[in-house]
Amino acid sequence: MSTGGAFGGNRGLRPIPPEKGIFPLDHLHECDAEKKEYLGCLKSSSNKSEQCRHLSKKYLQCRMAKNLMAKQDMSELGFSGVKELDSTEDKNKESIEH
Repeated sequence: MSTGGAFGGNRGLRPIPPEKGIFPLDHLHECDAEKKEYLGCLKSSSNKSEQCRHLSKKYLQCRMAKNLMAKQDMSELGFSGVKELDSTEDKNKESIEH
């Protein structure tokens, strides 16, 4: 008789997040606000992801900060020139100041 877990796994070991490819689920909803903001942007922009890249970056940064994915330089993930703030917010601030 085996003393391991289901399918022969060891029950005593704590799982570690994978480095790439597959992301652990956010069971504690730690990045829900960022996810909802990104999905809302996609919906309002007719699923044009380029307009929501800053929010995608923000979501991935949250996942890295909460150890839901491996920490990696954002330029390696294709975010070399993406601002963190929405560009429309910057334009609104400039028009108010002038």
